[in-house]
Amino acid sequence: MTKASARHILVDDKSSCEALKSRIEAGEDFAGIAREHSNCPSGQQGGDLGEFRPGQMVKEFDQVVFSAEVGKVHGPVQTQFGYHLIEITQRTS
Repeated sequence: MTKASARHILVDDKSSCEALKSRIEAGEDFAGIAREHSNCPSGQQGGDLGEFRPGQMVKEFDQVVFSAEVGKVHGPVQTQFGYHLIEITQRTS
């Protein structure tokens, strides 16, 4: 069964999400930005969501985590909760 581990940053609007992605791409620490800016309780753990299987997250989130490149920051990804930056840390099939 496919499993993945990921961390994310959740914010209210696309422009904030894009600005945070630029900071990460410029070398800032993903976990530090998650702790400072994420609206999700996981932000306190650097955005770490642990391990999960397909169907445990909302559809838009799953589509990225189970198909996009591992180790890269993806987003903004819009869901019902807001805008996410997603880093897939591991995936097994």
